[in-house]
Amino acid sequence: MNDSTPKKPTEIVGVTSIYGEHEEWATNLGEKTIHAKRMPGFFRNVKYVTESIWLFFFVGAYMRWDGVQAIILDVNHRQFRFFHLTILPQDIWMVSLLLLILAMTLFAVTSVASRVFCGYFCFQTAWVDLFTWIEGKIEGTPSHRHKLDEAPWNKDKIIKKVSKHFIWLVISILTGISATVWFEDAYQYWHDLMHFNLTIIETVTLISFTLGTYFLAGFMREQVCLWLCPYARIQAVMADSQTIFPTYDVYRGEPRGKIRRGVAVDHDTQGDCIDCFQCVQVCPTGVDIREGQQLGCITCGLCLDACDSIMDKIGRPRGLIRYASLDEMEGRPVKKVYQHPRTLVYIGIILFALAGVIYGMTHLGSLKLRVDPERQPLYTSMSDGSIQNKYEFKVLNKTDKDVFVKVTAEHGVEGQILIGADQPKQLTHGKSTSFTIFVKVAGNKVKSDVSKIEFKVTNIDDPKMKAEYTSIFNAPKP
Repeated sequence: MNDSTPKKPTEIVGVTSIYGEHEEWATNLGEKTIHAKRMPGFFRNVKYVTESIWLFFFVGAYMRWDGVQAIILDVNHRQFRFFHLTILPQDIWMVSLLLLILAMTLFAVTSVASRVFCGYFCFQTAWVDLFTWIEGKIEGTPSHRHKLDEAPWNKDKIIKKVSKHFIWLVISILTGISATVWFEDAYQYWHDLMHFNLTIIETVTLISFTLGTYFLAGFMREQVCLWLCPYARIQAVMADSQTIFPTYDVYRGEPRGKIRRGVAVDHDTQGDCIDCFQCVQVCPTGVDIREGQQLGCITCGLCLDACDSIMDKIGRPRGLIRYASLDEMEGRPVKKVYQHPRTLVYIGIILFALAGVIYGMTHLGSLKLRVDPERQPLYTSMSDGSIQNKYEFKVLNKTDKDVFVKVTAEHGVEGQILIGADQPKQLTHGKSTSFTIFVKVAGNKVKSDVSKIEFKVTNIDDPKMKAEYTSIFNAPKP
């Protein structure tokens, strides 16, 4: 077969097109355990690098900043602390925008490269890869593991199985602990854990994450991706014929045939696929990529490494299995990434949300002030002829320390007097503090029935920490 002139689907005996629906797909329903083979290669190395990002999940919560945990979603005190920034429930809109960014990024990546998140970044994939790596170190190669599973119980099998499950449980427990310490002080949690002083919620959380990790990563493995993960169901509607997948080049690979040492292969009558099944053996979900794109494929690219290594050995070009779109494989024009309208929409939403987060972070401030004038009555006429307004102040202290502030007013009416602002007000850290201020003005100074007045609260110890709010001063018409 001439590689530069691929055959048409009708020219390949027994194959019409692998890019449509396939009734012969074989999906492992959990009746057997998949022991995937590990082969070195480019995509395996990429997988190691991306999965190592999850190390931050185990160690990130122990970083300290100014004597406290640097990153913490403090549910008990209703605040999220990120180094020197403290985000309270009133600023939750920024967290919502951040979640929107993550979701749109996932959608954009999926529209371009299918389920690469599943293959390289997903926590389930990472933990399964770690668990199976440990399994391989203890029980041996996939063939040895299959034999061990079928072998009768003896001393060797008991030692290997117990050792494996013990390490799995240790990792699961550390996962449960790590999942909890992001929500409370890590060092205090360990102190309570060592002294068996955890609360009921902490205990339930630890047990839930431990058992969940142990069973999902150790036993269910790829079944989670097939049946429990919602992303596996919705990703198909986010992909199109321009989306790249790990794809088997059927025109180049078919018809398949074995090769024998010393026997020349006629490439005009036999394809490059030698039916070695290495692509199937390395797949963590047991997919045969030669049967077309399937629900179980997590786009990890390990089958590409396996196939390329075989092509190198038999002296054929790499890329029999490669990342490619259906349009490319069918010979249709291939669009660039920036030519995907749907992807551009995703990117636009991401940029919009990112701009909102940046604006919120740069205008976060340490104090937030709200001033509500009394509505009934709008003003009070005093016996001395002056006009008085009542204001309810609500000041949110976003810092982790109590502060004292002074209250001042600008603009408004000439000669205005603030009653109740002679003493500094104490603001409790992480909470909103309320107090009442009266503004009194001589009647002959009033020039309008409504005047703008700007209130300001300023930290006594740090004048740069302040907040302003514009309200109105009500008076009778002059």
